[in-house]
Amino acid sequence: MSKPILILKFGSAAITKPNGDLNQLVMVEMARQVAQLHANYHLVIVSSGAVAAGRPFVKNYAGELTQRKAAAAIGNILLLNKYAQFFAPYDIPIAQSLCERGHFANRDQFLQMKETFQELWQNGVVPIVNENDVVSSRELTFSDNDELATLMAVGFGAETLLLCTSVGGLMNDKGEIIRRVAQISSVFQYVRADKSAVGLGGMSSKLTFAKLATRMGIKVVIFGMNESDSILKATREETGTVFVPQENSLSARNKWLGSGSLAAGQLRVDAGAASALRSRKSLLAVGIQEVVGEFEAGEVVEIMDQNHVPIAVAKARENSTVIAQNLKTQNFEIANASDIVLL
Repeated sequence: MSKPILILKFGSAAITKPNGDLNQLVMVEMARQVAQLHANYHLVIVSSGAVAAGRPFVKNYAGELTQRKAAAAIGNILLLNKYAQFFAPYDIPIAQSLCERGHFANRDQFLQMKETFQELWQNGVVPIVNENDVVSSRELTFSDNDELATLMAVGFGAETLLLCTSVGGLMNDKGEIIRRVAQISSVFQYVRADKSAVGLGGMSSKLTFAKLATRMGIKVVIFGMNESDSILKATREETGTVFVPQENSLSARNKWLGSGSLAAGQLRVDAGAASALRSRKSLLAVGIQEVVGEFEAGEVVEIMDQNHVPIAVAKARENSTVIAQNLKTQNFEIANASDIVLL
């Protein structure tokens, strides 16, 4: 692509008021600043807010699954109409993409989605992305839009992932925003357990997915809309918390694998197999101690060590039944080294 890719994620608390109404002042500012970035980036806006915007129209709303789906169906129209209204003065058309986890798990479907976005970018269109709450099942739902934004950033090869939050960044125990983080594991101690009244995620979620994104070579900035030009400043590392990307030479395909996409099952391996995997060797059946779940050949599986700690993801060459039947078969390859990504 001729321009770097920038993923911008807004949570429900960032673009809605506590009563669920869309915060139009924030959306106007978002459109103004995105318009300035439009010439230099291929942009994706991952936007929550549909459920929050639609729930006032659902009688006796109590947050049940079917009520959330109904609220999303109502709120999506409200949300997209506002985006279209606020981007119109800048002659920037928008498009909507409602995603499900299966779109990331299936490589062919993911590539079709990626090609569609490339066509939108070539025509100057900004995609507005959200989970397809109306049809997503409880088991396949994204944990929150932080995950959806991260999977898009990794899969599309984004340069930067901006996560907008109501608190403006990661705060230390003195309530001060930490400006730069090189090792994310060192800052989980500062995470508070609370989360917003309208959103599903929290800082713990953001750190979890920031860790994945930085491991894949993507810069992550957690910031807020509580100062002027905050989006523009976030791209320049002048606000919020910047998480430094790690060097990464994985191919686009293996980044997709390493994102976790949607693991269809698990393989628990012995110490010898775990050591071989860390030495970039293929996974053989004799090193597998347990097959968990049902999956087909070609699907992504998670590989666990003896302590049930995930150490890699891989594309399985055989289905779960065949693997279980051949655990003692010598030189029976389950996943080639080229299809394994260490975590």
